[in-house]
Amino acid sequence: MIEIKTDVSLRAMREAGRVVARALAAVREKAAPGVTPRELDRAARAVLTEAGAGSPFLDYRPSWAPVPFPAVVCVSVNDAIVHGIPDGRPLADGDLVSVDCGAILDGWVGDAAVSFTVGRARPEDTRLIDTAWEALEAGIAAAVVGNRIGDIAHAIGRVCRAAGYGIPDGFGGHGVGRTMHEDPGVPNEGRPGRGMPLRHGMVLAIEPMLIAGGTDDHATAGDGWTVRTLDGSRAAHTEHTIAVTNEGPRILTAL
Repeated sequence: MIEIKTDVSLRAMREAGRVVARALAAVREKAAPGVTPRELDRAARAVLTEAGAGSPFLDYRPSWAPVPFPAVVCVSVNDAIVHGIPDGRPLADGDLVSVDCGAILDGWVGDAAVSFTVGRARPEDTRLIDTAWEALEAGIAAAVVGNRIGDIAHAIGRVCRAAGYGIPDGFGGHGVGRTMHEDPGVPNEGRPGRGMPLRHGMVLAIEPMLIAGGTDDHATAGDGWTVRTLDGSRAAHTEHTIAVTNEGPRILTAL
Protein backbone atom coordinates (compact mmCIF):
# COMPACT_ATOMS: atom_id res chain seq x y z
CA MET A 1 0.00 0.00 0.00
CA ILE A 2 1.24 3.50 -0.82
CA GLU A 3 0.91 6.21 1.80
CA ILE A 4 0.14 9.63 0.39
CA LYS A 5 1.86 12.16 2.62
CA THR A 6 0.23 15.34 3.84
CA ASP A 7 1.97 18.68 3.46
CA VAL A 8 2.73 18.57 7.20
CA SER A 9 4.37 15.16 6.75
CA LEU A 10 6.39 16.43 3.80
CA ARG A 11 7.79 19.23 5.96
CA ALA A 12 8.79 16.69 8.60
CA MET A 13 10.41 14.50 5.95
CA ARG A 14 12.35 17.53 4.74
CA GLU A 15 13.92 17.82 8.20
CA ALA A 16 14.98 14.16 8.07
CA GLY A 17 16.35 14.82 4.60
CA ARG A 18 18.43 17.75 5.86
CA VAL A 19 20.10 15.42 8.37
CA VAL A 20 21.00 13.01 5.57
CA ALA A 21 22.40 15.86 3.48
CA ARG A 22 24.56 17.07 6.38
CA ALA A 23 25.82 13.55 7.04
CA LEU A 24 26.81 13.06 3.41
CA ALA A 25 28.52 16.45 3.38
CA ALA A 26 30.50 15.47 6.49
CA VAL A 27 31.51 12.18 4.88
CA ARG A 28 32.65 13.87 1.70
CA GLU A 29 34.67 16.42 3.67
CA LYS A 30 36.32 13.63 5.67
CA ALA A 31 37.15 11.44 2.67
CA ALA A 32 40.81 11.55 1.63
CA PRO A 33 43.62 9.14 0.77
CA GLY A 34 44.51 7.19 3.91
CA VAL A 35 41.09 7.60 5.54
CA THR A 36 39.16 4.38 6.07
CA PRO A 37 35.50 3.73 5.28
CA ARG A 38 34.99 3.07 9.01
CA GLU A 39 36.11 6.63 9.69
CA LEU A 40 33.55 7.87 7.16
CA ASP A 41 30.90 5.90 9.03
CA ARG A 42 31.95 7.56 12.28
CA ALA A 43 31.66 11.00 10.66
CA ALA A 44 28.10 10.22 9.57
CA ARG A 45 27.19 8.81 12.99
CA ALA A 46 28.33 12.04 14.64
CA VAL A 47 25.95 14.08 12.47
CA LEU A 48 23.01 11.76 13.19
CA THR A 49 23.75 11.82 16.91
CA GLU A 50 23.96 15.62 17.00
CA ALA A 51 20.60 15.86 15.22
CA GLY A 52 18.95 13.33 17.54
CA ALA A 53 18.31 11.10 14.52
CA GLY A 54 18.44 7.34 14.17
CA SER A 55 19.68 5.22 11.27
CA PRO A 56 17.48 3.01 9.09
CA PHE A 57 20.67 1.25 7.91
CA LEU A 58 22.15 0.21 11.24
CA ASP A 59 21.11 -3.37 12.12
CA TYR A 60 18.86 -3.54 9.05
CA ARG A 61 18.46 -7.17 8.01
CA PRO A 62 16.23 -8.03 5.04
CA SER A 63 15.35 -11.66 4.42
CA TRP A 64 18.27 -12.23 2.04
CA ALA A 65 20.97 -10.81 4.31
CA PRO A 66 23.12 -13.26 6.33
CA VAL A 67 23.85 -10.65 9.03
CA PRO A 68 22.42 -7.26 10.04
CA PHE A 69 24.07 -4.27 8.39
CA PRO A 70 26.66 -2.95 10.88
CA ALA A 71 26.91 0.73 9.93
CA VAL A 72 24.92 3.93 9.29
CA VAL A 73 26.32 4.36 5.77
CA CYS A 74 27.10 2.06 2.87
CA VAL A 75 30.56 2.80 1.47
CA SER A 76 31.05 1.20 -1.95
CA VAL A 77 34.52 1.59 -3.46
CA ASN A 78 35.51 1.27 -7.14
CA ASP A 79 33.83 -1.90 -8.49
CA ALA A 80 31.34 -2.03 -5.61
CA ILE A 81 27.96 -0.77 -6.81
CA VAL A 82 25.97 -0.59 -3.56
CA HIS A 83 25.73 -1.94 0.00
CA GLY A 84 29.44 -1.80 0.78
CA ILE A 85 30.19 -2.44 4.46
CA PRO A 86 32.61 0.18 5.85
CA ASP A 87 35.90 -1.52 6.67
CA GLY A 88 39.39 -0.61 7.82
CA ARG A 89 41.12 -0.58 4.45
CA PRO A 90 42.44 2.96 3.77
CA LEU A 91 41.14 4.75 0.70
CA ALA A 92 43.70 5.36 -2.02
CA ASP A 93 44.26 8.31 -4.30
CA GLY A 94 41.89 8.01 -7.25
CA ASP A 95 39.37 5.68 -5.59
CA LEU A 96 35.78 6.11 -6.72
CA VAL A 97 33.56 6.10 -3.64
CA SER A 98 29.77 5.84 -3.43
CA VAL A 99 28.18 6.60 -0.06
CA ASP A 100 24.54 5.85 0.77
CA CYS A 101 23.04 7.28 3.96
CA GLY A 102 19.69 7.38 5.70
CA ALA A 103 18.24 9.07 8.78
CA ILE A 104 15.14 8.66 10.91
CA LEU A 105 13.89 11.85 12.55
CA ASP A 106 10.56 12.13 14.37
CA GLY A 107 9.45 8.89 12.75
CA TRP A 108 10.22 9.90 9.17
CA VAL A 109 13.00 8.63 6.91
CA GLY A 110 15.35 10.36 4.47
CA ASP A 111 17.63 8.46 2.07
CA ALA A 112 20.28 9.74 -0.35
CA ALA A 113 23.58 8.76 -1.97
CA VAL A 114 26.56 10.46 -3.60
CA SER A 115 29.52 9.31 -5.66
CA PHE A 116 32.86 11.11 -5.72
CA THR A 117 36.57 10.57 -6.28
CA VAL A 118 39.12 10.60 -3.49
CA GLY A 119 42.14 12.67 -4.49
CA ARG A 120 42.94 12.91 -8.21
CA ALA A 121 40.07 11.86 -10.45
CA ARG A 122 40.46 9.81 -13.60
CA PRO A 123 38.62 11.42 -16.55
CA GLU A 124 36.60 8.26 -17.12
CA ASP A 125 35.46 8.28 -13.49
CA THR A 126 34.46 11.93 -13.70
CA ARG A 127 32.35 11.14 -16.77
CA LEU A 128 30.72 8.19 -15.00
CA ILE A 129 29.86 10.24 -11.92
CA ASP A 130 28.61 13.19 -13.98
CA THR A 131 26.36 10.85 -15.95
CA ALA A 132 24.98 9.36 -12.75
CA TRP A 133 23.99 12.85 -11.59
CA GLU A 134 22.52 13.61 -15.01
CA ALA A 135 20.45 10.43 -14.82
CA LEU A 136 19.24 11.39 -11.34
CA GLU A 137 18.27 14.86 -12.53
CA ALA A 138 16.38 13.36 -15.47
CA GLY A 139 14.51 10.99 -13.16
CA ILE A 140 13.58 13.80 -10.79
CA ALA A 141 12.39 15.99 -13.68
CA ALA A 142 10.03 13.20 -14.74
CA ALA A 143 8.53 12.86 -11.24
CA VAL A 144 5.56 15.12 -11.87
CA VAL A 145 1.86 14.72 -11.22
CA GLY A 146 0.24 13.03 -14.21
CA ASN A 147 3.32 11.05 -15.19
CA ARG A 148 3.86 7.42 -14.23
CA ILE A 149 6.63 5.42 -12.59
CA GLY A 150 7.67 4.22 -16.04
CA ASP A 151 8.37 7.80 -17.09
CA ILE A 152 10.92 8.14 -14.29
CA ALA A 153 12.48 4.78 -15.16
CA HIS A 154 12.65 5.65 -18.86
CA ALA A 155 14.28 9.03 -18.19
CA ILE A 156 16.99 7.43 -16.05
CA GLY A 157 17.64 4.54 -18.40
CA ARG A 158 17.85 6.71 -21.49
CA VAL A 159 20.66 8.79 -19.99
CA CYS A 160 22.60 5.75 -18.79
CA ARG A 161 22.31 3.77 -22.02
CA ALA A 162 23.10 6.74 -24.24
CA ALA A 163 26.40 7.10 -22.40
CA GLY A 164 27.19 3.41 -22.88
CA TYR A 165 26.86 2.36 -19.25
CA GLY A 166 25.31 -0.73 -17.73
CA ILE A 167 22.40 -0.74 -15.29
CA PRO A 168 22.40 -3.50 -12.64
CA ASP A 169 19.19 -5.45 -13.04
CA GLY A 170 17.02 -5.81 -9.96
CA PHE A 171 18.18 -2.62 -8.26
CA GLY A 172 16.43 0.74 -8.21
CA GLY A 173 14.54 3.27 -6.17
CA HIS A 174 11.56 2.92 -3.88
CA GLY A 175 8.96 4.69 -1.85
CA VAL A 176 10.05 6.31 1.41
CA GLY A 177 8.09 7.32 4.48
CA ARG A 178 7.97 5.92 7.97
CA THR A 179 10.20 3.10 6.77
CA MET A 180 13.14 3.13 4.37
CA HIS A 181 11.65 0.83 1.74
CA GLU A 182 8.00 1.32 0.83
CA ASP A 183 5.93 0.89 -2.30
CA PRO A 184 6.20 1.67 -5.13
CA GLY A 185 9.42 0.37 -6.63
CA VAL A 186 11.16 2.80 -9.00
CA PRO A 187 13.22 0.92 -11.64
CA ASN A 188 16.21 2.51 -13.34
CA GLU A 189 14.98 1.48 -16.77
CA GLY A 190 11.49 1.10 -18.20
CA ARG A 191 8.86 2.10 -20.69
CA PRO A 192 7.26 5.55 -20.57
CA GLY A 193 3.57 5.80 -19.83
CA ARG A 194 3.57 2.55 -17.85
CA GLY A 195 3.22 1.85 -14.16
CA MET A 196 1.56 3.65 -11.30
CA PRO A 197 0.35 7.23 -11.83
CA LEU A 198 2.18 9.85 -9.79
CA ARG A 199 0.12 11.85 -7.28
CA HIS A 200 0.73 14.84 -5.04
CA GLY A 201 2.13 13.56 -1.74
CA MET A 202 3.99 10.52 -3.05
CA VAL A 203 7.58 10.34 -1.76
CA LEU A 204 10.18 8.42 -3.73
CA ALA A 205 13.86 7.63 -3.48
CA ILE A 206 15.22 7.87 -7.02
CA GLU A 207 18.64 6.22 -7.32
CA PRO A 208 20.47 5.54 -10.58
CA MET A 209 23.29 2.98 -10.46
CA LEU A 210 25.73 2.83 -13.38
CA ILE A 211 28.33 0.25 -14.40
CA ALA A 212 31.23 1.70 -16.38
CA GLY A 213 31.93 -1.45 -18.40
CA GLY A 214 28.55 -1.32 -20.11
CA THR A 215 27.29 -4.70 -18.92
CA ASP A 216 24.47 -5.19 -16.41
CA ASP A 217 26.12 -8.14 -14.66
CA HIS A 218 26.81 -8.07 -10.94
CA ALA A 219 27.34 -10.42 -8.02
CA THR A 220 27.09 -10.28 -4.23
CA ALA A 221 30.41 -10.55 -2.41
CA GLY A 222 31.21 -13.03 0.34
CA ASP A 223 30.11 -10.63 3.07
CA GLY A 224 26.54 -11.15 1.87
CA TRP A 225 25.97 -7.42 1.34
CA THR A 226 28.39 -5.74 -1.09
CA VAL A 227 27.21 -5.85 -4.71
CA ARG A 228 30.08 -5.73 -7.21
CA THR A 229 30.33 -5.44 -10.98
CA LEU A 230 31.07 -8.80 -12.56
CA ASP A 231 33.52 -7.35 -15.09
CA GLY A 232 35.49 -5.48 -12.42
CA SER A 233 34.70 -2.08 -13.90
CA ARG A 234 33.83 0.85 -11.67
CA ALA A 235 30.34 1.91 -10.62
CA ALA A 236 28.56 5.07 -9.50
CA HIS A 237 25.42 5.56 -7.41
CA THR A 238 23.43 8.75 -6.84
CA GLU A 239 20.16 9.22 -4.95
CA HIS A 240 17.72 11.79 -3.60
CA THR A 241 14.47 11.43 -1.72
CA ILE A 242 11.91 13.56 -3.54
CA ALA A 243 8.27 14.50 -3.05
CA VAL A 244 5.86 14.56 -5.97
CA THR A 245 3.82 17.77 -5.60
CA ASN A 246 1.38 19.81 -7.62
CA GLU A 247 4.13 22.44 -7.91
CA GLY A 248 6.66 19.95 -9.28
CA PRO A 249 9.21 17.58 -7.74
CA ARG A 250 10.64 18.70 -4.41
CA ILE A 251 14.05 17.39 -3.31
CA LEU A 252 13.90 16.52 0.39
CA THR A 253 17.54 15.47 0.85
CA ALA A 254 19.33 18.54 -0.51
CA LEU A 255 21.35 20.80 1.79
